[in-house]
Amino acid sequence: MSEPFTADALAIASVAEIRSGMKVGLGTGRTAQRGIRVLADRVREEKLDITCVATSEVTEALARELGLKMIEFSVQERIDFLFDGADEVDREMRVLKGSGGAMTRERLVAWAADRVLYMVGENKVVSHLGTSNTLAIAVLPFGLGPVRAELRGMGLIGVCRRKINGEIFITDNGNFVVDVTIDAGEDLEHLAATLNDMPGIIDHGLFINEADEILIERAGGVIERMVRQGE
Repeated sequence: MSEPFTADALAIASVAEIRSGMKVGLGTGRTAQRGIRVLADRVREEKLDITCVATSEVTEALARELGLKMIEFSVQERIDFLFDGADEVDREMRVLKGSGGAMTRERLVAWAADRVLYMVGENKVVSHLGTSNTLAIAVLPFGLGPVRAELRGMGLIGVCRRKINGEIFITDNGNFVVDVTIDAGEDLEHLAATLNDMPGIIDHGLFINEADEILIERAGGVIERMVRQGE
């Protein structure tokens, strides 16, 4: 199903179902920020009464700057809706995330959300995850050495992420990120389960079943929707 393209139609569509009374999860990254800005406009113009939780400190700072009402996620049992961006998606609605290093909080909020929507440009729709991006793996610093050795033994070769100035990148939760390459023939479900069970790994960027809906922004002037069967 597709819809006519309007000014920032992707952002508009990503927050269209938000209504007063909802608790809303705000994703991380440049694409998610577009939705956050449109949502803030709707709150002002429509006098929406919503509360929001953020998936990163950067997102929280932007949301507060735009006047959105923020609440502590740690004391919430459920939220109604999460919208977020993604690094890549495939036609099975599997999602690759982690370029911003926020995948641990992003997954927690997605887990607690009744409905999860991802928003991407058409260039991020791939035949297999890992086509243009590495897989981000959040690692407890104490266990970095043995975790990297285990990953190498699995054929997952990568590097510990660093900032532009050369310092080691540290997530909002105080973890390191190891970025590894995924081969085209990788069994993603098995890989995700293996990483989930490995001591020292806090989280990773494979979001296999989280997406209820994915919105794709196409250059031809339409927004394509992928909806999980049964939705």
